[in-house]
Amino acid sequence: MAREHQWMAERYEELVASGLNWDPPTLESASEPECTVDGKRMVMLSANNYLNLTTHPKVVSAMIEATEKYGAGSGSVRAISGTMDIHLQAEETVAKFKGVEASLIYSAGYTANVGLIPTLVQGKQDVIISDELNHGSIIDGVRLTKAQRAVYPHNDMQALEKSLKEHSDSERKLIITDGVFSMDGDICPLDEITELAEEHDAMVFVDDCHGEGVMGKGGAGIVDHFGLQGRVDFEIGSFSKALGVQGGIVAGSEQMRSHALNHSRSWLLSGSQPPGVAAAQKAAVEVLMDEPQHHARLWENTRKFRSEMESLGFDLGVSTTPIIPVMCGESRIAKDLVSALRDQGIVAGAIVFPMVARDAARVRNQLSAGLSDSQLDMILQGYELAGKKVGLI
Repeated sequence: MAREHQWMAERYEELVASGLNWDPPTLESASEPECTVDGKRMVMLSANNYLNLTTHPKVVSAMIEATEKYGAGSGSVRAISGTMDIHLQAEETVAKFKGVEASLIYSAGYTANVGLIPTLVQGKQDVIISDELNHGSIIDGVRLTKAQRAVYPHNDMQALEKSLKEHSDSERKLIITDGVFSMDGDICPLDEITELAEEHDAMVFVDDCHGEGVMGKGGAGIVDHFGLQGRVDFEIGSFSKALGVQGGIVAGSEQMRSHALNHSRSWLLSGSQPPGVAAAQKAAVEVLMDEPQHHARLWENTRKFRSEMESLGFDLGVSTTPIIPVMCGESRIAKDLVSALRDQGIVAGAIVFPMVARDAARVRNQLSAGLSDSQLDMILQGYELAGKKVGLI
């Protein structure tokens, strides 16, 4: 019998008592607008699959064909013998799509952040200035450095400018922000951040994993949204959300790519992407470039859902993207709302502490281009019934 630890049991019991424990549902079919969850057919409203590309025929067939040609894996890390032509082709396609010189693909957005951030600063002579609501992977990456750290209130540009002035003597200044903030669905003022960075000789690092395929013209991301190509030093993206596959992206200059390739331990020491995944990555980006209707439909669904939910009386926070939270306050209310939605055949995610503040629990909704009008109507009807049941409206 496996050894048990009392402190683990006590800690878990505390989570359960506070309504903060995670009990993830089991997906038993492809991630689509309607799928099988825990044995029941449900409408999915909590997947990152914004453009519904996980089952796109071109993406699936590319993965199958590449697997048959190259096998299931590369057999090595990319730095030794694991770089295949299909990896380079995917990176060239990403760079073209985003309008930058180069890109480098990581195993995940998380490994891009924790692997790249520590290479950009050296020690106490440097400073990292970070938005207080940045993703946990950014926080983990910052913790791996010996640089000074400053945190500015969310999207507060006056505070950011003050911090830059206070650290004017630092050798390297690195501003880090999310592009789309995954819990609230708002975006950073990247144009203002970039202007401040240029004024104070700082580097800009933006994690746009939830903006990839969502923001910008045709979904090219937050940098494209603000027209800042060539002015943002490090743009992090993700294949595992709107692009429907798996993996992380770093996009920018050729110099950036060379630096990351030679110094980022999470890239150097991780097995390379399976060739089927690399082929699917390339295909997903090509679909996004060739079939703009997916991006357009995502925003049509987003506008309709937001408008109707506000009309019903729900508090949707500060969202301006397809991530639309229903603010609940207490964790128990968020979990009760999720349960009531399940009774209506809808899967949505309760976001509770420690992912958000204890009094800022919410149910996070993530719209998809694949949702039909009838499915959206069913979701809205379900929310009206569930919201009344738990006393939110």
